[in-house]
Amino acid sequence: MTDGGDVLTDDGSDPVPLEGLVVDFLNSLDVEYVTDELATLTGLDEWAAGRGLVAGDLEQVRELRDALRTIASGGDAELPGLPVRIGVSARSVTLEPETVAEAVLANAVTLAIQGRLRRVKLCFAHDCAWAFYDRSRNGSRTWCEMGVCGNRAKARTYRARAGR
Repeated sequence: MTDGGDVLTDDGSDPVPLEGLVVDFLNSLDVEYVTDELATLTGLDEWAAGRGLVAGDLEQVRELRDALRTIASGGDAELPGLPVRIGVSARSVTLEPETVAEAVLANAVTLAIQGRLRRVKLCFAHDCAWAFYDRSRNGSRTWCEMGVCGNRAKARTYRARAGR
């Protein structure tokens, strides 16, 4: 990890924001299209390889995703206990995850310590539930995309009121 709250890529290229991996992980389950990239070990292997990570245990990964989706929707959940190597030097402490679950958990914990995990949210639209990082000033965003899910919800509300 870098001091700026990012995770370094394996190839030394530009860092990826902490929230990027967590949001991407949560969106491996697509409620709208009923697809799950982590349904099988093959799917997990492909997902992990695409991010330069080691797959690890499928059950742990799915358990972690379920817990983080609960947290992102405003609920409470117990995160699975996973070992994460910690590097300590005179100048810094770094988390050194090896598997998908360890990397996502390390990022989520770091976001929580920084007070930013609360900004990882699930879209309020029940037929969407897409994860996003709320970058709004006051942290009040509820839709993944206002132009899509927000407009649909507002149109439904308008039609319901107009029909009365």
